Amino acid sequence: MSDPQEIVTGTVEVGVVVRDLGPMMHFYGDVLGLEYVGQMQLPGMVMERYRLADTVIKLLAGKEAPALANPPGGLTGGASGLRYLTLRVDDVLGRVERCQAAGCEVPRPPFEYRPGVPVAIVCDPDGNQIELIRQRPT
Repeated sequence: MSDPQEIVTGTVEVGVVVRDLGPMMHFYGDVLGLEYVGQMQLPGMVMERYRLADTVIKLLAGKEAPALANPPGGLTGGASGLRYLTLRVDDVLGRVERCQAAGCEVPRPPFEYRPGVPVAIVCDPDGNQIELIRQRPT
């Protein structure tokens, strides 16, 4: 059995169906600073892809915005299913500041999860919660 504190690398791709592609692209690309990978056309949808290390976030937009959305509240929202994403980044405080400057909600301001490991939770324009945690302890 592996050490539960060990970070295992691999490729993870997460699809996020969005209400309005423009603000979501701005958030993941310009605000969070993820690398833009490119666009893919799918039947009835367009997919915009962003990468952080080995993780790809796929933003999917149809011709019309979805009628339903995930319930708000992330982890504490009282619903099952995917409730938040965790991104390991070098500069948690800087990215939170960029989120605040862009008018994004920050339901959990930065705090030290353990010594040298800051963590915060921000929301994308559709209200999906993104946990930002320092890539490596100092």
